[in-house]
Amino acid sequence: MAFAVIAHYSCDPADEDTVRAALLKMRGHTLTEPGNLGYEVHAEVDRPGGFVLYERYADRAGFDAHAAADYFDELIVRTVRPLLTGRAVTFAEVL
Repeated sequence: MAFAVIAHYSCDPADEDTVRAALLKMRGHTLTEPGNLGYEVHAEVDRPGGFVLYERYADRAGFDAHAAADYFDELIVRTVRPLLTGRAVTFAEVL
């Protein structure tokens, strides 16, 4: 069963360009993963520093492989997360 991740990120507007660049670089890597079905990055229109990610994977194992990638550690764990002021992540099965 397909697996989805919906993430809401908030950062200080001063960090928005850095977070945006890392998320877009992450998208490039993720779209090449065999288990990935889609990776969309959205900037919230009315909230500076607000981002929404919608990711789809063939299954949970596809997401787990994604999260284990070296570029996930570099771009998400070490670059994006330290700059976040808020983070909410939902994991869901696609019906």
